[in-house]
Order: sequence, then C-alpha cells, then structure tokens
Amino acid sequence: MTMTFDEAMGALEAKSTEQTRKTYLRHGASEPLFGVKFGDLRPLARKNGTDHALAEQLWASGNTDARLLACMVADPAEASEDELDAWLGDIESYFLVDVFVAEIASRTLGRRERAQRWIASDRDRTAQAGWDLMNLVALSDEKVPDGFLEAQLELIAARIQSYGNWTRRSASQAITGIGLRNEDLEAAARRTAQEVGHVEFDPGQTSCVMPDPIEYLEKTKAHRARQAQKRAVTPAGG
Repeated sequence: MTMTFDEAMGALEAKSTEQTRKTYLRHGASEPLFGVKFGDLRPLARKNGTDHALAEQLWASGNTDARLLACMVADPAEASEDELDAWLGDIESYFLVDVFVAEIASRTLGRRERAQRWIASDRDRTAQAGWDLMNLVALSDEKVPDGFLEAQLELIAARIQSYGNWTRRSASQAITGIGLRNEDLEAAARRTAQEVGHVEFDPGQTSCVMPDPIEYLEKTKAHRARQAQKRAVTPAGG
C-alpha cells in the first residue's frame, strides 16, 4: 500500500539527521530539507512502490528530500515532457539533477531527443541533465548508431570549455560512456579527450572530482574484464 503525502513527509522527517542535512547543504541543496541519507530513501521508495500522484505532491512541496523520493516513486510512463522540463527547471543542486535523470528522465520515452534539447540549453543544470542523459543513452541504448554518438563527441570538443561547471563534469563523463561502446568509439573518445585537454572544475565545498575521461574508461574496462573472468571461472549454480 502506498503512503499518503503526510505519511511520506513524516517518514522522511523521522529518518533525517543533522549531519546529512549539513552534507546536503554543502552540496548545494536548497531549503527546506530534512537530511535523509540515500541509504534510507531507497528502502522507503521500494516499500511505497510506484505512485506518480504521490510523486507530484512530493515534488510540489519544494522539500529536497521529498523531491529525491519523488524521483524514485514517479512513474516514467505517466511523466509528460512538460512535467520533466518543469521539474528540471526547479532543480538547483547538481546531485538532484543526477537522481532526476537516473530515476525518471532516463526511463521516459524519447531519451535521445530530450538529451539533445537539454544539452542545447545555456542553463548549467539543464545542460548537465542533458549530458547525464546522453551518457546513459550511450551506456544502455544498443540501437543508437555510432554516427550519432560521434556527433556528440564533436559537440563536446567544440563546447565543453564554455559550459557551466557541472555541465563540464557531465560532458567529460559522457566521453567515457561513449568510449565504452566499442573499439571505434573508444578511439574517437580518446581523440576527443586529447583535443579537449584539461577542463577546469570547481568542486565548491564538496569532495567531487573531475575524473580524467580516458583514465576512467580504462579503469572501467579493467573492472569489466575482471568481472567477466570471475563469471567464466564460477561453476554454474556456484
């Protein structure tokens, strides 16, 4: 059984801690907020299940924790393009952008077109969401043609230095995501990273870093190789 809005807000407040609240504020969260750890948000979302009407109420509250939970219980099948745009327009913190994209924007039909439209925005949070989404498209959409992703690398090379702070970080991560597709795109990603060179990034009061796209690509490939090797030597049913 899903929760009512009041029950959801009460559950969030009950799970809040002052330490988490201070952490969220350092990462750019807006008031009001309780300060609920992601480790507590996820079980709450699973217990509630999908409920788009509740998600809309939670979002309308303006509370950062409620909006994080809204992303997790929203129904992508019920989210309109206008609603996604409106929610994104409300977001001021980079981490809520990341959750919004991963939980709902990436699961709603029309991802490629949406990513391109958001990338074209001059607003840092909107363009960040666009590159977050494009990265997920590269990592998960087997139907997207290489030529489309090569065009995204060309766009990154041309524009990354002029992007806003968090958009630069997301665009850099997209170089890695595109490069992980296949050997041809890996070669194109390496050329793009070399052309781009050093990209400035200001973490503010956070511990976030700007990972080198090719170094991260190589680490990810090595991790995948280790996982494949483990699967190969594990007996069936073991």
